[in-house]
Amino acid sequence: MGISMGLKVGVTLGDPAGIGPEIVAKSLPHLLDSSSKITLIGNWRNFLHVLSELAIGEEIYSRFDFVDIKPESGEINPGKVSPEAGEIALRSIENATRLAMKGELTGICTAPINKEAIIQAGSRYIDHTEMLKALTGSGDVTTVFETRNLRILFLSKHLSLKQAIESISQESVRKYIGLSNYALGMLGVENRKIAVAALNPHGGENGLFGSEETDIIRPAVEKEAVHYDVSGPYPADSVFHRAAEGEFGIVLSLFHDQGHIAAKMYDFHRTVSMNIGLPFLRTSVDHGTAFEIAGKWTANETSMVEAIDKALRYSAKYRENYSGKS
Repeated sequence: MGISMGLKVGVTLGDPAGIGPEIVAKSLPHLLDSSSKITLIGNWRNFLHVLSELAIGEEIYSRFDFVDIKPESGEINPGKVSPEAGEIALRSIENATRLAMKGELTGICTAPINKEAIIQAGSRYIDHTEMLKALTGSGDVTTVFETRNLRILFLSKHLSLKQAIESISQESVRKYIGLSNYALGMLGVENRKIAVAALNPHGGENGLFGSEETDIIRPAVEKEAVHYDVSGPYPADSVFHRAAEGEFGIVLSLFHDQGHIAAKMYDFHRTVSMNIGLPFLRTSVDHGTAFEIAGKWTANETSMVEAIDKALRYSAKYRENYSGKS
């Protein structure tokens, strides 16, 4: 797979019935210095309407490359789930992936999609991560959050709390410690210290509040400490703050809300999601299509600006480090 020398990030506009096109459009004035490094991918007719509503002139948007994804039929109505909108979102992701696999893009940044809409459009996958994993034939693909200086990797995500706890074993903790180290290396982060969050209050208090720390998590950490700069488990009510202050390069979160709450309370609008394990870096906002405000032009673009900035910042180093193995 050939990789072009120039940095070029593809930005998909997401579901055109949601706020994706709006937050991308609002991001453009913030990205003029990087406009030559960005290719927008989505439906041009819909995007032009958004640009007009936001009074973003041609002198701005003409500086960005655009790949037009045309629907086969139907109109797009803001805030409405439809297979037409889902088709545009789906084909935008497929086109971005194809360009990245050809080396024409070093990475991609995705605006939010609607799961129901892409399923109506024929997708076999319910989210970006599963779709990109299938399209690229990738193995382990993990999710890392970055919020300012705080990075979080998730041992599990979309599981019930009961299922998430059941998924914690010495094997899974050891595996995800390795993936945490891999993520730091792929992103070129100098601080390679990994902290593992505890599951129970106060880290279990030596079995008083649960035995997972003593029976599962600590033994796994001790075994992997031979290979990596890893420590823990640390009480979850303090470890994320310590990482945000620079003590650790990344925190291994044991379940979805443990890490999500920490990141979003730290800075909701600057929380960016990154997929590690694909042949290219994928970044994304960590919020949905917000159909309830689509077409009202009140969406906050900060997370989109941050997500594009992370793709520009990390994607070349990521491609340089990628070997197909995690």
